[in-house]
Amino acid sequence: MLIVTCAIIIRERKILICQRSSTMNLPLKWEFPGGKVEPGEDEKATIVREIKEELHLDIEVVKRLEPVEHDYPTFRIRLVPFIANVVDGELVLEEHADARWVTVDDLDQYDWAPADVPIVEQLKADALWN
Repeated sequence: MLIVTCAIIIRERKILICQRSSTMNLPLKWEFPGGKVEPGEDEKATIVREIKEELHLDIEVVKRLEPVEHDYPTFRIRLVPFIANVVDGELVLEEHADARWVTVDDLDQYDWAPADVPIVEQLKADALWN
């Protein structure tokens, strides 16, 4: 099973979402940014590293959410989501085609990677946003 972290980065009641590039697996699908856990690496350290590498943002992890497991046709993923805040940096896309700051109410307008869908549903149900 592939262990991957993702960040729900919040700024001014909006969430950062990213669109996968046309050359990535699941091309042009939207996702919460993140990446693979390296052998021996802590999940929290992974998400901080991945966001710095992919988006040039320094984040502070606030909370770990319940992981999601999903079976894709050729692999199984365990997606570990973290709520985070930006503490420094300017957004620069190294791998993604696009990125947007959106409200929770706008999340349904995007074509999500399947493993991210349960996280979208969890965010929509969270009383924090209502």
